[in-house]
Amino acid sequence: MKTVYFDNAATTSIRGNVIDEMAEVMRLNFGNPSSTHSYGRKSKSLIERSRKRIASHFNVSASEIVFTSGGTEADNLVLRSVVRDLGVTEIITSKIEHHAILHAIDQLKIEYDLDVKYLDINNNGDVDLAQLESLLQNDTKQLVTLMHINNEIGNMLNLKNVAELCKANHALFHSDTVQSIGHYTLNLQEVPIDYIAASAHKFHGPKGVGFAFLRKNSGLRASIFGGEQERGLRAGTEAIHNIVGMDEALAMSYQNLETESTYIKALKSYFIEQLHSIFPEVSFNGQSGDIDKSTYTLINVCLPISVEKANMLHFQLDLKGIACSKGSACQSGSSQNSHVLTEILNEDDLQKPSVRFSFSHYNTKDEVDYVIEVLKEFVDA
Repeated sequence: MKTVYFDNAATTSIRGNVIDEMAEVMRLNFGNPSSTHSYGRKSKSLIERSRKRIASHFNVSASEIVFTSGGTEADNLVLRSVVRDLGVTEIITSKIEHHAILHAIDQLKIEYDLDVKYLDINNNGDVDLAQLESLLQNDTKQLVTLMHINNEIGNMLNLKNVAELCKANHALFHSDTVQSIGHYTLNLQEVPIDYIAASAHKFHGPKGVGFAFLRKNSGLRASIFGGEQERGLRAGTEAIHNIVGMDEALAMSYQNLETESTYIKALKSYFIEQLHSIFPEVSFNGQSGDIDKSTYTLINVCLPISVEKANMLHFQLDLKGIACSKGSACQSGSSQNSHVLTEILNEDDLQKPSVRFSFSHYNTKDEVDYVIEVLKEFVDA
């Protein structure tokens, strides 16, 4: 059976050379980085080399990079510490953030006297920045947390504008950049964000590793206690092979960024054209159908098909070997609608099937053509 993988927003395949680098580390560099003998020192040097290389992509100091198990841990590290340790009493966010943000905030509301403000979202999935500016006009200790690229609808936030707005109003700014790191450049000397989160498996690296950028003198403290690893912010023996793999994957992503992004943009445009050819009334959720206003890595399509056919769509796509998603991979198994689409779609459109197709440089036009042929079976007569 032909198989097609169009779920790269959920996770990406690991580049071959990244696997080779990781295997080499596992074979030869198994020493505990906290040990003082030669085996430990060699492992420690690999970690610090990777830290410096990763920091260089964002024009920051190596000391501002903290390795984590992924984006979720990085988000939680920041949110929990700013409330517990920095005295933040108000968080400004949106209801279309990743659940790593929303659920962490829900828990913090239970534990602390925390005020949470949710920005209005328009029908295109963009947050109201005028409202944000208004909410920042008070004397409380505030954190703004807004994602750079929405993982379901691909909308992009102007990080520089928001960061400067927060800085002007003495508010802290955190951004979940899990969907953008490795796909877009980010100079953190020019964009005054206080904290970001990243995950290696979103840019063709291994699962189980990511990092947080914590602006120097951030004042954050540990949420995982034990040893003194990661400057005491994240206890536990480091997964050296994962860190080296993440470093290599990120380096390759930025080395090939222009070529690969151009290729993927063309693939996305082709997919959109082909969808219009079989579904003239097709619509795209959020800004995902606009190449200039959304990430080039995904589309979220609302298909104009009957309820009867809609009920079989995802089952048939999977049966035909097509991997895609009806929302975030974190929602798999849930019978509920996507929390993102619920915020931006009307009741009629929520009844139609929405599918997220997300791309990498490993995808081809032939794969798009195959998906289109399968979708033709669902065209209403």
